[in-house]
Amino acid sequence: MIDFSDIGYLATGNQRQKRVYKVLVDGDIMRRLASFDPILIGTFPIGIDVASSDLDIGCCFESQTGFIAKLESEFSNEQAFMLRKANLHGLETVVCNFIFSGYEFEIFGQPLPVRSQMGYRHMVIEYKILEEKGETFRSEIIRLKLAGMKTEPAFAQVLQLEGDPYLALLEFE
Repeated sequence: MIDFSDIGYLATGNQRQKRVYKVLVDGDIMRRLASFDPILIGTFPIGIDVASSDLDIGCCFESQTGFIAKLESEFSNEQAFMLRKANLHGLETVVCNFIFSGYEFEIFGQPLPVRSQMGYRHMVIEYKILEEKGETFRSEIIRLKLAGMKTEPAFAQVLQLEGDPYLALLEFE
């Protein structure tokens, strides 16, 4: 399986992944977030991104205040910078959005190791399913995403999963 914690795999991926790698390296994004164990998650790492896909980066923080301060100091001058706090599944959560080098970014932080966060877990499950099911399955997921469907609901529909698609997908773990 791909080591998603090292963005080096993007440099040898498809053309979109190579562009994303260049943006992340040129912007020094992962180094700027290094103290929060950043991992690129979502659709780009597993090759199911569409034109509207953003670059999702999962982070782990010990101090919400310190994380917010870092995000503000590093990215507040970027286009469309926005920061919000939420409580998701009982966890303090910080979401930061901005545009850099033509890409929408969403940096997502929780006081939980990234590999334990739902976004990362979903991505790994989706990666394994895509590897198992092949290109026809991948094409169907991309077709649904192009039609406006979010990733997890698209997987749930194609796999004919019942109930909450975000929870149902975790059963594949």
